[in-house]
Amino acid sequence: MKVLVTGGRGFIGQHCVSQLSAKGYEVHVVSSSPQVNTFGVQWHQSNLLDLTQTRNLVRAVKPSHLLHFAWNTEHGNYWTASDNLSWVQASLVLMQEFTETGGVRFVSAGTCAEYDWTFDVCNETATPCRPTTLYGTAKYSTQLILNSLSSLNGLSSAWGRIFFLYGPGENSSRIVPSVIHALLRGETAHCINGEQLRDFLYVEDVATAFVALLESETKGVVNIASGVAVELKDIVYTIAEHLGRQDLVQLGTIPSSITNPRKLIADVRRLKDEVGFEPSFKLKQGIDLSINSIKNLIESRK
Repeated sequence: MKVLVTGGRGFIGQHCVSQLSAKGYEVHVVSSSPQVNTFGVQWHQSNLLDLTQTRNLVRAVKPSHLLHFAWNTEHGNYWTASDNLSWVQASLVLMQEFTETGGVRFVSAGTCAEYDWTFDVCNETATPCRPTTLYGTAKYSTQLILNSLSSLNGLSSAWGRIFFLYGPGENSSRIVPSVIHALLRGETAHCINGEQLRDFLYVEDVATAFVALLESETKGVVNIASGVAVELKDIVYTIAEHLGRQDLVQLGTIPSSITNPRKLIADVRRLKDEVGFEPSFKLKQGIDLSINSIKNLIESRK
């Protein structure tokens, strides 16, 4: 299996690259900046938004499998960023060149933002898609095209809809690292009321799920999540208890958006039964690893 990974330096992609390499696959990774090749991993410098570079990359590598993560994921920006349209175009070129060069299986990262969030539990076939953001619409449009192309050309493809993830290296503005940083500084951790139920999965488990999906024959949309409902305040207090700073947590001091649903959970039966994935990390274990990672990062900067 010769795998091309886009977004291989990203939050999820870096773990996928490590896992694929450890399995002995021939791994090729695209980056916009120069990288040093390591054992089992060959890096290619390319700007995927330059469609000529994208075509040349796929023609040069001729991968049998493609794992596509590259997209705008800048926190606070990606929901409305105009380059969502550019990423749709780049993804379509990837698909086209991949099929024309004999590619076998194409797996891409989608998002729970494709679903209609008036539904509490999202099922791949029963829950309608009704994205309310440009990001969600761009992803959903790309999924529809991939599905149609696969049906037309006999391409094996799958679309992993990611729900909520966390872990070392996460953007510091997101809930888990922001609370950790505040409490480590001895500052008040201002939060929303925390009564929202969400479906969290540790980042290494997310990567493992994608690698398993790539290796499988499962086709179509597959939810990438834990299937477990957790209140946000439980996550906040798990962090606070680990650090012994429950006194610094203040819930409800940040207003919750009226567009945020009370509950958003994934139906993960396809992921478990067809792909054969089971999470390895419990929530508390993942939180502990996240805290230790941030502590180590702070110490290294002293």
